[in-house]
Amino acid sequence: MKLSAKEFDVFARIVFDEVGIDLPSSKLGLVQSRLVKRLIHYNFKNYRDYLRLVSINKVERLEMINQITTNETYFFREMVHFELLLDIIKGYKHNRVFRLWSGASSVGAEAYSAAMLLDSNIKQWEVVGSDINTDVIKKARVGLYPQQWIDKIPLEYKVKYCLRGSGEYEGQFLIDRGLINSMKFEIGNLLKHNTNVGIFDVIFLRNVLIYFDNNTKAIVINNILRNLRVGGYLFISLTENLNMLDISSLQPLGKSVFKKIR
Repeated sequence: MKLSAKEFDVFARIVFDEVGIDLPSSKLGLVQSRLVKRLIHYNFKNYRDYLRLVSINKVERLEMINQITTNETYFFREMVHFELLLDIIKGYKHNRVFRLWSGASSVGAEAYSAAMLLDSNIKQWEVVGSDINTDVIKKARVGLYPQQWIDKIPLEYKVKYCLRGSGEYEGQFLIDRGLINSMKFEIGNLLKHNTNVGIFDVIFLRNVLIYFDNNTKAIVINNILRNLRVGGYLFISLTENLNMLDISSLQPLGKSVFKKIR
């Protein structure tokens, strides 16, 4: 079963319209491999029939987006950012709850990494993770991961927050339930202002801007900054930039970190 260039263009347009992700033609092979299991599920013989279903069925359209938007993630990715976060936490002098938003949380590794660091250094904190992909949010809420993922977690946090699975959970580890009390995982679309999540001291928006064109980036950054308090910090990936965008309200601090100054 082969995905034609014309069929790919239609899928790409749907994904862009729904979540703002720009799929270049080089992603045709990825889209084909990600969606083939849905064709098998429905016993379709070609992508054209599946495209017809996606165009009229909102539930399947969401599942299609879920399949395409599942991205790589791991604990303590780009460790320099967590070192900078620790410095921010140690300098935090307010009595209010310290709030952090993982704006593209995937299966939760980034959010749990931040939570481990926060819980070890501050009394009142909250972490919110959001993603457009409903499947990864479900996995994040469970907090169960393959054992090999634990290798990226610093030893002190492994010992304190990671529970090795046994029996049917052999080869996996579970995040300690104590962290969950101060965490939430929600469905969120970065193309919209997420008013339900509140205002934050730190926002991680990493490894997601690379999927947007400049116009969409501007929309996303504008939405995100409405949730960041003045004096708060925005983290993007070390491989991303905010070039060509109006970031006059942000002060660049290096290492892909920005402070909101107004």
